[in-house]
Amino acid sequence: MTPLPAEFIGTPVTLASVGGDDIAAVAIVGGLVLALVGMISRGIRSHAREKEREQSRREIAAYVAEGTMSAEDGAKLLNAGPKHPF
Repeated sequence: MTPLPAEFIGTPVTLASVGGDDIAAVAIVGGLVLALVGMISRGIRSHAREKEREQSRREIAAYVAEGTMSAEDGAKLLNAGPKHPF
């Protein structure tokens, strides 16, 4: 990294004041951070979706068990919707 001129001492470092090699490193690190955040958010979203799906399946099973819903209606609800939400 090249040293900053005296007039830049005490001012915030911006991409305009960073050398060419450093910009590449910042771009690579920034891309990796964005990819990591994307993977984590997708995992959280997938987990939440699966948790809600399982909760719905349990509620439908409870309705069928207590007799407020027929087994055929419960089966239709359980089989409705996409099989793989990806």
